[in-house]
Amino acid sequence: MSGNESIQNHQRKGTVCNRDYYLTWPLKKSAAWLPLLVIGLLVTGCAVGPDYRSPDLSMPESWSEQSADKAVIAPVSIAQWWKAFNDPMLDSLIAQAVESNHDLRIAEARIREARALHRVTASDLWPTVNTAGSYSRSRRSIGNTSIPQAAPVERNLFQTGFDASWEVDVFGGSRRATEAAKADIDAAVENRRDAQITLLAEVARNYIELRGLQRRMDIFSSSVQMQEDAVSIIRAKYQSGLISELDSVQAESLLASTKAQIPALENSIKQTIHRISVLLGKNPGDMTSSLLPKKPIPISTSEIPAGLPSDLLRRRPDVRYAERSLAAATARIGVAKAELFPRFSLTGNFGLQAEELRIIPMTGISRYWSFGPAIRWPIFSAGRIRANIRAQGERQTQALLTYEKTVLLALEDAENALVACDTEQVRRRNLYDAVAASQRSVELATELYIKGMTGFLNVLDARRSLLQTEDELALSERAVLQNLVFLYKALGGGWEVRG
Repeated sequence: MSGNESIQNHQRKGTVCNRDYYLTWPLKKSAAWLPLLVIGLLVTGCAVGPDYRSPDLSMPESWSEQSADKAVIAPVSIAQWWKAFNDPMLDSLIAQAVESNHDLRIAEARIREARALHRVTASDLWPTVNTAGSYSRSRRSIGNTSIPQAAPVERNLFQTGFDASWEVDVFGGSRRATEAAKADIDAAVENRRDAQITLLAEVARNYIELRGLQRRMDIFSSSVQMQEDAVSIIRAKYQSGLISELDSVQAESLLASTKAQIPALENSIKQTIHRISVLLGKNPGDMTSSLLPKKPIPISTSEIPAGLPSDLLRRRPDVRYAERSLAAATARIGVAKAELFPRFSLTGNFGLQAEELRIIPMTGISRYWSFGPAIRWPIFSAGRIRANIRAQGERQTQALLTYEKTVLLALEDAENALVACDTEQVRRRNLYDAVAASQRSVELATELYIKGMTGFLNVLDARRSLLQTEDELALSERAVLQNLVFLYKALGGGWEVRG
């Protein structure tokens, strides 16, 4: 029956027109030239759809926010950037986080999932073979006069055998699907690397935050101790009638204000320790005994390893993830286009069938088999296939735009981190000078107050200014290192580490 006759028969039967119709050609008499057909299909087979090529993006030649005298253009290894802080505790926390963090373990599970799905997709390129066995007992109608009356009314049927089928991937639909699945694996790997970069930056940032808070706690605790000593002296002078009550009240007010900062710092210290513990895959309080003892803020004397902007394309996992997603979307266009073309398959079965179990081993009597090629070609699908091709094309466009946007955001992150590192270092140097000047101001105000040449209010103002500048210096020292962490993250450092 021809394809037109098949469609006419469907229409005469009142089949709804919004369903798909397919041509099926059994080719019953093709056994003689079947090997030539298969070889021809395999040799001339092609993969429809666009071949993927990595986008050619225009990258700046240098960083706009880094001066020439500070730029490190030569390739710099930033795989273990935290080693530059020379802090064994930080090294240990990083190692534990890479080993036990739940986000990383989730990302690793997604890689295993992608690899399994790749094998599922790749299996379509190979034949499938099934084996089956069955038994049934039936009874025929006695009223059927076309069957001889001597034929048995009830009968058994034993059956066992194999069946196989193979769809020859002539137009590359399965190969494109496998290509997309392979790109999905690569994307999952990059997603894991991106999660690791974020994790390492978060561990380092919180560790620096903790040491910065402890530094601020030392500043306020020392200030409280000095102010308590001063209050005791001033209160004794007031009780002796040497000074007015105003000086005593003002000193006590500054002391109470300084003490009020300590509970907030203690709260922040505990919360930061809890956060680090969870990042390491532990209960919130498990790291308290290890992290609560005070240690200084880490120091890094390394140069800024900016390299070149083009390095981001190979170092940033989020950029690599976007590129792999674009490759997968491109391959899926080919999967959709392959639906327009005929599908060639080979099917066959072999088995044994008999009404009595004892006859099954007599293969010459009970044997049956069939074999032959077939073609299946959609000739009407109400526009579904072409609409799917357009949809996959738009997904590729979205993936390309996402890739370009990711590159721009990566450049923005790096530029922002570079300028933040530079400006905060300048601010820290100015704060060093401000602390020195404030310390001298306290000494002078105290000396003048003792000589009776100034009021106690000037002493309070000088001490308040010293406390504020020392606190700002501690915040700036913390910010310098955290900005450096953000720079390493923006440059894509740290994903090479495997624990």
